[in-house]
Amino acid sequence: MNRFVLRQSLILFLTASIWGLGFIAQSVGMDYVEPFTFTASRNILACFVLVPYIIVTDKRKQKNDTSVINRRTLLTGGICCGICLFAASSLQQFGVKYTTVGKAGFITAMYMVLVPIFGIFLHKKAGIKVWTAVALAALGMYFLCITKGEFRLELGDSLVFACAVCFTFHILTIDYFSPQTDGVKLSCIQFFVCAVLSTVSALVFETPDMHSIVAAGVPILYAGVFSSGVAYTLQIVGQRGMNPTVASLILSLESVVSVLAGWLVLHQALSAREIFGCALAFAAIILVQLPDKKMHVHAAQSTE
Repeated sequence: MNRFVLRQSLILFLTASIWGLGFIAQSVGMDYVEPFTFTASRNILACFVLVPYIIVTDKRKQKNDTSVINRRTLLTGGICCGICLFAASSLQQFGVKYTTVGKAGFITAMYMVLVPIFGIFLHKKAGIKVWTAVALAALGMYFLCITKGEFRLELGDSLVFACAVCFTFHILTIDYFSPQTDGVKLSCIQFFVCAVLSTVSALVFETPDMHSIVAAGVPILYAGVFSSGVAYTLQIVGQRGMNPTVASLILSLESVVSVLAGWLVLHQALSAREIFGCALAFAAIILVQLPDKKMHVHAAQSTE
């Protein structure tokens, strides 16, 4: 069991690292192509990455998971995940265009606080710890985003926060469908749906051209193959069988990686005020994931 947890933890940490570095690819990609074009390109590439793997593995498997119910669940889950991913990725891509990599990473990680809040609507109680984390996150957002003495969010910050809300729905959707379906196929369908929606949006609202896409080849290659094709699939695989609290905490490290990557690669330094905001936001992320003392007492009593 310890080896299993260690393996899953390493998978999730690798996922967080890939996502954190992916903010650089998204930021650099905006120098060449528009947001919908970038999102469409990366998801099309992600589909091409996963389809050969699915074909090969399907030939090795026995045909024992091809019932109509399973196919319907897989298709429904893939479509729902794809719609959520399209909304989140598009908002994130527009947001990265108007804010720094570090700020985008931390604000995106606010889904760790939003997930338990949205859980209230699923009849899950939220204790004082959750509301304390919400207060910390709100204060952290103020120091991180309100840097000009005016009580307003910058455009990029607001877009990335909306992205965090959409990623909250994405996480909850994956939690519901992933135990019932094949993780790699679920991931591939969501990329296909996201690619279709992004392509239509790019053709309607933007003027994509192959020359610009080729110029953005390296960022698109990283975002498509690693951030999408590899990382989102690793997320589905890594979360399976893991304590969701531990999994969420590990995945939230993408924010730390994004800040370090932005500092080292893009030289996007944060002010002391913004660093303090990041610290408060990350403290909220950690706090909301910590187990309650009551749970430990109950567990101890149940073993006596």
